Amino acid sequence: MESSIVQTIQDLTVIMIVASITTLLFYKLKQPIVIGLIVAGIVIGPFTPPFSLIHNIDILNLFAEMGVILLLFIVGMEFPIQKLKEVGRKAIVIASSEAFGTLAIGFIVAQSLGLGFYDSLFVALAISVTSTVIIMRVLGELRMMNDESATLILGTTIIEDILIISLLAIFQSTGASGEFALNEIIISVGITLGFIAGVLLVGSKIIPRIMDIIAQTNQHDVLIVAAVGVAFGFAFISFQLGISVAAGAFFAGVLVAESRSHSVTSVLANPVKDIFAALFFVSVGALMDFSLIPQFIVPALILIGVSIGAKFMTVYLAARLQKLNNLTSTRTALGCSSSGGEIALVVAKGGIDVGAASPIILPMIGTMTIITTFIAPYVIKYGWKFTEKLAKVQDKDREQ
Repeated sequence: MESSIVQTIQDLTVIMIVASITTLLFYKLKQPIVIGLIVAGIVIGPFTPPFSLIHNIDILNLFAEMGVILLLFIVGMEFPIQKLKEVGRKAIVIASSEAFGTLAIGFIVAQSLGLGFYDSLFVALAISVTSTVIIMRVLGELRMMNDESATLILGTTIIEDILIISLLAIFQSTGASGEFALNEIIISVGITLGFIAGVLLVGSKIIPRIMDIIAQTNQHDVLIVAAVGVAFGFAFISFQLGISVAAGAFFAGVLVAESRSHSVTSVLANPVKDIFAALFFVSVGALMDFSLIPQFIVPALILIGVSIGAKFMTVYLAARLQKLNNLTSTRTALGCSSSGGEIALVVAKGGIDVGAASPIILPMIGTMTIITTFIAPYVIKYGWKFTEKLAKVQDKDREQ
């Protein structure tokens, strides 16, 4: 018992020290910190020669699960119910077209590359994800947040996150049973929709009031404990229903965001989220077996191209069909297609956790996430500049 505690403390020490070094290095290189965390995991992981710096692999899985719950909880807190209503019909149409269109195209391509049914399903779902965090950060740095397309991108990624998390819950429940029969799909969809409806209709009348009552004590430690308790409570309920813990945590965040004290709660929860989100990305890196690279690098590169192409095409067409101008449609398509995201890793791990997907998809999706995260700033920056020049040329032609 004592030795296992010592090993756990040693493992946590190694994780934090290596993660600190790699993130500092990536910060100095002006690269995304999330990549530094994944690299830290690769360095300490059991698949990296000459030996593993971690003694207990199970602790990595534990950290990863806790990281998923807190990461999705904070994401949910950014999307109160009123904000979800305000994103509008256009964002809903675009997000649905992008998510389902990319999912279908990705699945067909993955199958043609020789991946199994469930591997193809989870890979297709993972490449349908767009990173809200990365895209918004890039647009902020470029001072383009006031552009019409930036608002549309934000609304689209919000709806897309909800769709992807809901689909993950359905795929996990059918994948765990080993069947993909129509009745299984109907039951899974029914349970997932019932859970979401219960959360939004019943939970929205209870949880925000409880959080506000607790906030009146002016005891920040009590408030953060209650908020984290809500996150893990809903994650547990969703798990018991056979739904992804990510979905439970996300909608727990949505409910807390409905409280009057949500801004304080968000500030208090962020340090907790940062720690466990960091542990999640480190754990994902450590669990990636990069010795499998020769097996998946070509399919991964093909799927990156498919992801970018499918997202761009579906978003652009959906925007144009709603009578948005060419500039806004193109910029929205560029923003939504430029980057995968952290939820893609959640999807990949979710498929493996229930035994539906094979371990090879985690390093595959991890590699794709790293590549798209690197290229996203350049795609948006130069893509938007090109569209701006093109628009000016077209305006001159019209004047003449």
